[in-house]
Amino acid sequence: MTDREAQDVQGYRRVLLKISGEALMGDGSYGIDPEMVDTIASDVATVARAGVEVCLVIGGGNIFRGVAAAARGMDRAQGDYAGMLATVINALMVQNALERHGVPTRVMSAIHMSSVAEPYIRRRAVRHMEKGRVVIFAAGTGNPFFTTDTAAALRAAEMECDALLKGTQVDGVYSADPRKVADATRFETLTYLDVLARDLHVMDAAAISLARENRLPILVFNIHAPGAFPQVMRGEGLYTKIVEAS
Repeated sequence: MTDREAQDVQGYRRVLLKISGEALMGDGSYGIDPEMVDTIASDVATVARAGVEVCLVIGGGNIFRGVAAAARGMDRAQGDYAGMLATVINALMVQNALERHGVPTRVMSAIHMSSVAEPYIRRRAVRHMEKGRVVIFAAGTGNPFFTTDTAAALRAAEMECDALLKGTQVDGVYSADPRKVADATRFETLTYLDVLARDLHVMDAAAISLARENRLPILVFNIHAPGAFPQVMRGEGLYTKIVEAS
């Protein structure tokens, strides 16, 4: 890694990027947009080539959402397991896109499915990243009633990441949904307690609490903007940083 590249990544040695399933839809209302997946993969490849160890957690809301199914009468645990399987589909799609960009990857699943993914073993995941591979964590925590946001915070803590980045559909955390409220305010910096007290819904309370306990900074940015992930890693562009004290 060159001196310039070392400066470009704000001193972050290892990061986890959480991508919502909805981010993979692009402009669609369901499923996976191959162009959007390729754009995200290109940005991840750029960061990985700068010498940063990268791991990913991907949601499954573009295919199946357990909470929504439970609201329609489905057993919540069954719905969550179905949602976990949806994250595996997304993980395989992103893995394929990353490998087209020349980035070696491994998918590790919290639910055993040896034909398509490695079982999640913490030390093995760390070793993969040390060897320059991007690790994609699939199937959430492997347990119902936990979101992929919580899975992201858990894996980031287990991997001893320097930061957790959440790619959303807007360029940071706002006081209200900026797509619905014209005068919504975007925050540059928030504390974990701010997020919980204001009920900002950027991540669920369990994920925020876990990040706080492990002093894990959370950076929220627009994953749909090409080049946004590398920009945020350089401390540029628009994003919100969530830390212990602002």
